[in-house]
Amino acid sequence: MTQIEQITPAASAARSEQVAPQLREHLVLTPLVKYDVFSEELGAEVLVKSEHLQRTGSFKARGSMAKILTLTDEQRERGVVTASTGNHGLGVGNALATLGGHGIVYLPENASPSKVAALRRLGLELRAEGNDSGVLEPKARAYAAEHDLTYVPPYNDPDIIAGQGTVGVEILEQLNGQRLDAVIVAVGGGGLISGVASVLKQHLPGIRVYGASPVRDDAMAASVRAGEIIQIDAQETLSDGTAGSVEPGSITFDLCRELVDDWVLVSEDAISAALRMVIDTEHQLIEGSAAMAFAAARARRTELEGQRVVVVSCGGNISSSTLAAALA
Repeated sequence: MTQIEQITPAASAARSEQVAPQLREHLVLTPLVKYDVFSEELGAEVLVKSEHLQRTGSFKARGSMAKILTLTDEQRERGVVTASTGNHGLGVGNALATLGGHGIVYLPENASPSKVAALRRLGLELRAEGNDSGVLEPKARAYAAEHDLTYVPPYNDPDIIAGQGTVGVEILEQLNGQRLDAVIVAVGGGGLISGVASVLKQHLPGIRVYGASPVRDDAMAASVRAGEIIQIDAQETLSDGTAGSVEPGSITFDLCRELVDDWVLVSEDAISAALRMVIDTEHQLIEGSAAMAFAAARARRTELEGQRVVVVSCGGNISSSTLAAALA
């Protein structure tokens, strides 16, 4: 296992603030929008950070761009390797299409067909092996080392985490000094919540950070409960963007342990119901991992009542078949 540079929340927040202006040149400043019907339902003011409107349809474009901006032209041309359930691969592909370079993506055999098609359109070389990121990541990392290529991790990297943390930088800008009581973020490997919480807690120390995971695949939440990174017996979930185990030694584990105040485990029915609610009331198409954050807000409605809450809608890459199943 390659030793990854550990990072403190304060250092991560500083890194996010440093890279934010660079990312602004290449990516979208996504809206922070009040969802009136959902706010009324919860008895809270719910603001939604609309990362489903980001380039590539996901926040993952941020971390990938942040990492690939650190590479030389020669490193990008020689090639980068990554492992992804889809969204991170799209982010890497977008960064390479923008900055130049060649990419190889290891992805699960059961990856969403719409995401696979999008990865192909970006000109990436695809390698489908197994169905768990816990298997894919070591393979991709080993291939990169063997062929002297740059490995771009989906979450286990300070630059990736800093890129995701620019979501938090933008939230602070868009709040323009208004208070914020809580933020709710979907958690897979923990890169997004580590970055966002590092930034927000630096400036708003009283904020409460909720991590949302599917009951069927709660690798990070289970690891935090166990006090160490553990393998779980995961099942398929609508929240395919957060699916997969946590890489041994991941720097996101300590960040999550320190920064996340409450873990909310969400059922598949609750994810489907939240997806339908967002489509019916806001006419926004989001993916299962984003719907999961809305479902987590519902699960904590009693304690969120009267508060100003940000829900991070992390992505919108859902296939028609998955959407049809979720709406049925």
